[in-house]
Amino acid sequence: MNIFVAKLNYDTQEDKLRQVFEEFGEVSSVKVIMDKLTGRSKGFGFVEMPDESEGNNAINAINETQLDGRTIVVKKANPRESRDSGRGGNYQRNDRY
Repeated sequence: MNIFVAKLNYDTQEDKLRQVFEEFGEVSSVKVIMDKLTGRSKGFGFVEMPDESEGNNAINAINETQLDGRTIVVKKANPRESRDSGRGGNYQRNDRY
């Protein structure tokens, strides 16, 4: 189960998030999303738990609790949508100037 965690303190590290979720079962991965330009946390992340019942227990127990001074939001992540390259559908590179 992929779990979305929002409203994280910008200083919350992946290890801390893993510890919180491991209280409810096995955690296969943790990812705090970082801004590419600043290198700072964007304030949200994802936790993967292989057992769905453990994941649901974690969501119910952790949602709207305090972590590093912030009330976090925890819910099942929506499936990831496929994205194009971000340059529009018919973008062609032209190296001739």
